[in-house]
Amino acid sequence: MDERPEPAAADQVAWANVRDRLHARGLRWTLQRSILLDVLEQTDGHVTGAELVERCRAVDPSTTPSTVYRTLDVLEELGVVRHHHGADGREEFHVRPATAHGHLHCGVCGTSWELGPAELAPLVSALRAGRGFDVDLSHVTVAGTCRDCQARLDEARLEVDAKH
Repeated sequence: MDERPEPAAADQVAWANVRDRLHARGLRWTLQRSILLDVLEQTDGHVTGAELVERCRAVDPSTTPSTVYRTLDVLEELGVVRHHHGADGREEFHVRPATAHGHLHCGVCGTSWELGPAELAPLVSALRAGRGFDVDLSHVTVAGTCRDCQARLDEARLEVDAKH
């Protein structure tokens, strides 16, 4: 029988010991760090550092961006968040990442989707075999055009061609 805790319980343990893990790194437990952790606990998915600063400032207007970003760096080392860069180069943080993953980004509608390790395995294997390169999936963003936008673009081209 599997004795591992349910994901929700494991998640609670991970969040509960962040304070102790920060102390172990010689960092003080400050009100701003506490607020950031509260904000992160209420966040699921991707969020920018600027959005986190805004959310923290809604609770405490004295929140400084430098504290938020320094704490995010440490939290990434602890595995609580991971950062990646979107197609526009903007740094985003993924809260509670279950696994490293990449992203697809449609340059037309702006929608992004996650790419799991299994989907990226052929690319990762090819780069490792051909170039000896080990890929950090959290930094893989494939930009292009999604199926729906491509269909609309194709339809518009057909209409233009039909008029000429």
